[in-house]
Amino acid sequence: MPLTRGQILGHDNERLAFAFTMMNDGETVQCQISDAAMDELAETKGTQSIARQAQFVAHRDIIERIAHLLNRTNPCGHAARIQTYRARSHSRRRLATASLPLQETRWRR
Repeated sequence: MPLTRGQILGHDNERLAFAFTMMNDGETVQCQISDAAMDELAETKGTQSIARQAQFVAHRDIIERIAHLLNRTNPCGHAARIQTYRARSHSRRRLATASLPLQETRWRR
């Protein structure tokens, strides 16, 4: 079953990531996207923390699609994290996805 839209939790300055939730059959799935991944989607660099929510809202549909795909392939099925990596042969960042258990993470607004 596809994940459905949940709540926006906000930007975490310590983790440099934006937190949000999605719903899976009534169960909350904790999700986050790194600042670097959001900047990659927006084709920009160095967005200020205060502008992260607007950036998330502008790209929410694609971010949630990626989170849904991560959740489908994640064996624990409780969390999705979207991040970037730097390819060894290229100096340019590329958007990649990886899943991490985030159940114990506490988000700040």
